[in-house]
Amino acid sequence: MGMKLPTRTPEKFPLGRIVLTPSALEAFKKSSESPHTYLTRHATGDWGKTRDEDRRLNDAAVGNGTRLLSSYHLRSGEVVWVLTEADRSATTVLLPSEY
Repeated sequence: MGMKLPTRTPEKFPLGRIVLTPSALEAFKKSSESPHTYLTRHATGDWGKTRDEDRRLNDAAVGNGTRLLSSYHLRSGEVVWVLTEADRSATTVLLPSEY
């Protein structure tokens, strides 16, 4: 009987160049969390705390090549957004107030 290894959910789209704003980086430091966790969630289609309409738009954007936006609450209570450009050249992690 073999051990069952956990399966990894594959990324649904490329993130391109990853950029964090200074404010987002500070929010991660304050919460003692890694941006990698949220980038992985975003890339695998976990859109975080988004409205149903935004989830539908993101699901469609995976196939039609439009912009993707996720919203996550850090343990500190701070909200960060993860935004992937339509051409998939870059993904930016920022605070909503910076948009």
